[in-house]
Amino acid sequence: MKRPLIILSGPTAVGKTELSIALAKAINGEIISSDSMQVYKQMNIGSAKITPEEMEGVKHYLVDELEPDEEFNVTRFQQLAYYYIEKIYEKGRVPILVGGTGFYIQSVLYGIDFTKTEKDTSYRKELEQLAKEKGAACLHSLLKKVDEKSAIAIHQNNIKRVIRALEYYKQTGMRISEHNEEQRKKQSAFHFSYFVLNDIREQLYNRINLRIDKMLEQGLIDEVKALRNRGYTRDMTSMQGLGYKEILSYLDGECTLEEAISILKRDTRHFAKRQLTWFRRESDVIWIQKNELHYDTDLILQTMLEELRRKELLPFRGSKTDEIVLPHF
Repeated sequence: MKRPLIILSGPTAVGKTELSIALAKAINGEIISSDSMQVYKQMNIGSAKITPEEMEGVKHYLVDELEPDEEFNVTRFQQLAYYYIEKIYEKGRVPILVGGTGFYIQSVLYGIDFTKTEKDTSYRKELEQLAKEKGAACLHSLLKKVDEKSAIAIHQNNIKRVIRALEYYKQTGMRISEHNEEQRKKQSAFHFSYFVLNDIREQLYNRINLRIDKMLEQGLIDEVKALRNRGYTRDMTSMQGLGYKEILSYLDGECTLEEAISILKRDTRHFAKRQLTWFRRESDVIWIQKNELHYDTDLILQTMLEELRRKELLPFRGSKTDEIVLPHF
């Protein structure tokens, strides 16, 4: 029998954190963050990291685990997520993946095998050097020539994902956009429910703008200054995150603070739009529209619990007879 996995995703700033805590408490769950930034220590404000107080005693994994100069990518996320999923099962609890990084979620849900493209890193290093010499736009133009769908889906400033897409095409001869479509057709090793929390665009964009204003009030600029003073540079994966690269541009005199804030708000809205595009391509997704449920957290939670009962995901007793074989890398 397949064991349960629950996913709560959605665009940035939609309100996943509060709902995830309520859900975890209701089903005896523990949370694995599928966010590409909250894993880093010292990067609290810009990543909108959940605080210990907000966790309300619910155990979280992949939050505050790595230093900003450590590499964190989909392969490492997948390995750690499988490890923590097993730990949660051993406690007789339900693992809940929470976050907005759709590719990370897909890697766990369908057991994507990355070993074929992880062995030879020479082309990756070549592309990294090209990005340093000629910039992100040059790299993105290369991707557009070989995989237009991926070029549309991946922002040019997301150098890590642009490089991965180019590397995948070089090593396999297949577009990574086509590969991702194939992966969506695979059967999952889990008995899962995949919830996507959403809101009307005007409300979502307003929440994004307000969140960024709050980040600045909380000391985002000082946080980025402190990271830079500790030797963390803008070519690191962590420092390429939204909120960090824009403030670094301001600190380096490349733009005014007003311009940096405007760019950050614009790029975050664009990021939310790309997230929603990803989720719409996923199969078996259950959309939870906040506006249709009157922005009532209790009502939203009850709707989710009803769906979990309908799919016979509740109750969960953590039986040892429910073993599934997880991929090993």
